[in-house]
Amino acid sequence: MNAAASRPFVLMNLAVSADGKIASADRSITTFGSPRDLAHLYELRATADAILCGARTIEETGATLGNGPDPDGSVRRQRKRRGLAEFPLRVLVSGTGSINRTAPIWSAPSGPLIVLVGNAASASTRDALQALGAEVWRSARRGVDLRDALARLHRERGVQRLLSEGGGQLNAALLEADLVDELHLTHCPLILGGRTAPSPFDGVGFPKLAEATQWRQVLARSIGNERFAVYRRERKDESRPGTQRG
Repeated sequence: MNAAASRPFVLMNLAVSADGKIASADRSITTFGSPRDLAHLYELRATADAILCGARTIEETGATLGNGPDPDGSVRRQRKRRGLAEFPLRVLVSGTGSINRTAPIWSAPSGPLIVLVGNAASASTRDALQALGAEVWRSARRGVDLRDALARLHRERGVQRLLSEGGGQLNAALLEADLVDELHLTHCPLILGGRTAPSPFDGVGFPKLAEATQWRQVLARSIGNERFAVYRRERKDESRPGTQRG
């Protein structure tokens, strides 16, 4: 069995400005895609066993990682036809476990919630998260071991398809660990500017061009003023079909 077969197929979805930013420098602007871009996000969620997101992104955007608008239950029925749970499993990443206790995600009716923390998260912090209804998974190291967490989600929760929704630090960590299989990217027609404005991948990065990950574009289309593109990770040592159930 190759390494990728022991973890979920990972999709990453994000919208970027024309100058490659995902938020303004002061983070007052964190969402700027069109209604069609948002609909695409919900379409992807409907195919995923689990949704992964960084704690800071949850706090800044108020996301609840649910099915989105579903007044007639059609999304839940669609998920069931695909062999999925009624709501996706929600997975938050926070090295210290510091998450705003009043964030909407704690009160939204949706799927189970797991919080991934590092060993720096105190016992009292973990207890507080559990009191809010979350299951806490603690990594053995200071930061969150994403490779181990994804393998555990696959092994213990049967997660086959996982959607990651950012932010930049989580994106970078997944990319640097080579855990992303498919990238959904929306190019939006605005320029945010700002030397310190966050980019899609805010980690250390790859110092040499030869170390950069290689991708293959499998879809590109323009809808209105936005450009939607899908890229597949190209690996020499393994192959992942990325097929979805249903």
